[in-house]
Amino acid sequence: MPYADVNTDKLSILWSKKSLDTLFGSLSLDALSPSILSEDQRSEEEMQTISNASSTISFFRCSSKITSQPCVRQLHLRKGLVCRVMKLVSSPLRTLRGAIKSIRVSNFCSVSNISSLQIELVPCLKDNYAYILHDEDTGTVGDPSEAEPVIESLQRNGQNLTYILNTHHDYDHTGGNLELKDRYGAKVIGSAVDKDRIPGIDIALKDGDKWMFAGHEVHVIDTPGHTKGSRAIFTGDTLFSLSCGKLFEGTPKQMLASLQRIISLPDDTSIYCGHEYTLSNSKFALSIEPNNEVLKSYAAHVAELRNKKLPTIPTTVKMEKACNPFLRSSNTDIRRALGISETADDAEALGIIREAKDNFKA
Repeated sequence: MPYADVNTDKLSILWSKKSLDTLFGSLSLDALSPSILSEDQRSEEEMQTISNASSTISFFRCSSKITSQPCVRQLHLRKGLVCRVMKLVSSPLRTLRGAIKSIRVSNFCSVSNISSLQIELVPCLKDNYAYILHDEDTGTVGDPSEAEPVIESLQRNGQNLTYILNTHHDYDHTGGNLELKDRYGAKVIGSAVDKDRIPGIDIALKDGDKWMFAGHEVHVIDTPGHTKGSRAIFTGDTLFSLSCGKLFEGTPKQMLASLQRIISLPDDTSIYCGHEYTLSNSKFALSIEPNNEVLKSYAAHVAELRNKKLPTIPTTVKMEKACNPFLRSSNTDIRRALGISETADDAEALGIIREAKDNFKA
């Protein structure tokens, strides 16, 4: 898969069900236990791959089954499980749209059931993900880079759309805004910093703001780095699996601070990012830390998933802390590989790692 690294930043959203806080965008669950898999939907090898993915990344404690929709994974939470952390980051808009999507919604859609809410991962364009959050009556889509796959999913499941959340203003995260808004009358939510750059924005949020969705209280936090404005669902383009976003408008210091806020969450927090870049990211990570055994194992697993056209998202805070070079800027092996001085602070080191990644050819 061709590589094109992007990143979002500035605002993240804490989501809570009544008094239970969750980050609107990073799902906090425990360990996936795929004990209810439909054998007529998946081969034994595919089911084992999903099982391996779940146990390796260790992000959900639930039962997994394949729904009646082809290649759709449904996760049902065990009774009593509290989902704690979700996260959404948003930032500002570029006008280049990604290439034609390679995976249609009808071929893959991952769905997680969280209490009264479900989160559905919808492939868009070439390597983007949009996320649909919905209960019985209301729905929200995060980062709809194009409208068609989102509409297909909503129609297939008989769902409505009430909100559109943008993690940042980049066109490959907002390209579907106006069509979806016109079709469903949905309100567009984004960063106050991006109010002039997010198409169709109705509600502009800033650090500390709160709003309600489907009985969940959403809290906005500030996480800058990739662009100046950000807030939203999942980590958008601020943190990817095994990488982070490019520093289009932010500084290494800002990005480091944003990443530190994300990884301060519990280790079992699930991270939903805006793109499927993990395979290419793993090649760079291995090039500068080839002796990291956890990374080598994870990279092999990622390659297996992508070979089967399965997603590598979500990842977890625990996995990223162990493998993501942008979260390991103080690591001696990484610094030695890139010639980073021992006296350089972590922000300076992150900037050097980012530059090396920008110039990396697999």
